Formats: sequence, C-alpha cells, structure tokens
Amino acid sequence: MAKEQSQTYKSIIDNIRNGNYSPVYLLHGEEPYYIDLIASYIENHVLQESERDFNQTIVYGHEVTEADIINMAKRYPMMSEYQVIIVREAQKLSKIENLEPYISHPLNSTILVLCHKYKKVDGRTKFSSVVKDKGVLFESVRLYDDKLPGFITDLCSQKGCSITPESALLMAEFLGNDLEKIQNEIDKLLINLKQGATITPDEIERYIGISKEFNVFELQKAIGQKDALKAHKIINYFGANPKDNPMPKIAPMLYSYLLKVLIYSQLQDKSQAAKALGVNPFFVRDYQIAAQNYTQDRLINSITWLREADAKSKGIDNYSITDEFLLKEFICKLMY
Repeated sequence: MAKEQSQTYKSIIDNIRNGNYSPVYLLHGEEPYYIDLIASYIENHVLQESERDFNQTIVYGHEVTEADIINMAKRYPMMSEYQVIIVREAQKLSKIENLEPYISHPLNSTILVLCHKYKKVDGRTKFSSVVKDKGVLFESVRLYDDKLPGFITDLCSQKGCSITPESALLMAEFLGNDLEKIQNEIDKLLINLKQGATITPDEIERYIGISKEFNVFELQKAIGQKDALKAHKIINYFGANPKDNPMPKIAPMLYSYLLKVLIYSQLQDKSQAAKALGVNPFFVRDYQIAAQNYTQDRLINSITWLREADAKSKGIDNYSITDEFLLKEFICKLMY
C-alpha cells in the first residue's frame, strides 16, 4: 500500500478497516493506550475467527528471540490470505534491530505487529528507516494535560454519548493522563446511562465517586471568584481526605490555573483567549472574572506563594504543618 509517513491512530485504523494492510507495524512510544488499541484492532479484525487458530500468533518479547520471530514471520498462512503475528512487550526483546533483515524483505502474507511500549525507538537508526519504508512506524505520544478534556469529549462522542465541558475537565483533573483508566471509567458510566445521554458532574459523582462540589476545579472557581468561604470548605474536605487530595496533585493544577489567569490579564486581544490559554471557550469567562479580581502583581506573587507551600508540603523548612494549613495560608495571602 502507499505509505503515509505521518500516520495517525485514526489513519492506521481506517487503512486496516479498508483492507490496506502493511507487512510490519512497529508501534512504539510512552503512551500504551494507542498501541494496545491498534494491536487489538488487528487481532480482532484482520482474520476471520475460523482462520485464527492456525494463522494468528501472539507472543511476548521476554519469551522469544528475534530469530524466533523471523522464523514465524517466514511461514506461509494455512487456508488464509494472511497470518498475523503480534509481539507484545517488544521492548523486552534483547535487540529489536536484529529483525531488520526480515523487515527489509518481508512476506506480504505476514502481518507482523511489534508493540514496543513505554519508550521510543530511536528514529535516527537504519532499523527505523527500514520500518518506515516497508511498513508503519507509529509513535504513541503521551497527551499533555491540556489535551485531556478534548480526548475525553472525543471518546464520549465515539461511544455515542456527550459530556459537558465541566465534566470533561473534572475527569481529566482527577484521572490524569492514564488514557486506559479514562476509557474504563467512561465505560463504567455508560453501563448506567441511556444511549445518547449527556454526562454531567452529577453522573460523575454518582458512578465514579469524584465529588462535584469538593474538587480542584471548584477550588479554582472559588479562587477566581474570590469566594473565601467556598475555598475554605473545599480545603477542609481535602484535609479530611488527604490521600485523595495530596498537595503534589493540587499544587500543579493551581499553578497552571493561576498562570493562565496571569496570561489572560496580559492579553491585548481577549477574543483570542481560548486559543492563547489552550482551553475550551466555555471556560474563558472564568479567567476573565479572575483577572478582574486580582492584579498582575498579586498573581505573580501567588505563584511564588504556591511554590513555597508546595515545597513545605514536601518537608522543606517544614516538619509538622499539614497540607490543609498550607493551602489555607495560601488562600489568605492570595485573597486578602
């Protein structure tokens, strides 16, 4: 098939769905989610179920050698047009580059899938060049935090439901960039919702257990609105549930929020705020309110105060002050 040098997950799946197979797929990178999705799609869709017993082989990198893989790949399929070989945990092969002689001259009847998780293959090597020339070299990159709400929104759409911007942000902040975990939680939600439903903070609280009132997102809103009472209530909740709300998790989120408020306050063209901040336009109003409530000098100082609180929470110049007290102290400095 014609090669695309900058293939995406979607383009790879579309090609496979249309029967445009490559003889080699090297799926590598820090994010395992897309690697697993592509490998699973190949496993479940290339061969008919009746063909898989004799023509589909799944092995693990720590159990086989490169010579074993080459010998398997050189076999011809039985009563099928293709055979599929999936090597999971290919990063555990002793030297994956030893596959280069086969990849240079692959059998078109073999589809070899190498799942090289959690780290990249050096794209400057001859091995990578050969893979690009003969097959598909796909790097699965970890999503930055600001891309997670968009990922969640798109995933919900693919699954036949929708999600409010607040809910997508709430899930992103509390589940982090573990994409498989996010998918599992959305699947858990959908078991309890009707087809085409809209996921709101109420559903997230009921079925995932993330409080819709006492979370970092709501703390940010309280800070932006200069609502000290609400901020202290949320921090009290954090203090009562320290394992779920540690300072190392809260501080980076608040830092990112305050930095965006500062950036907003300095924008000449506020119509470009969503793009400049990397946020859904739905949330621009929150940054506008916060920028009206705090001077630029106070915002700059707040970032310094937050760093100091974060350092103390890690034991620097502090041996007994709790995270709850440090957050309350930070709020008082910021708002008064």
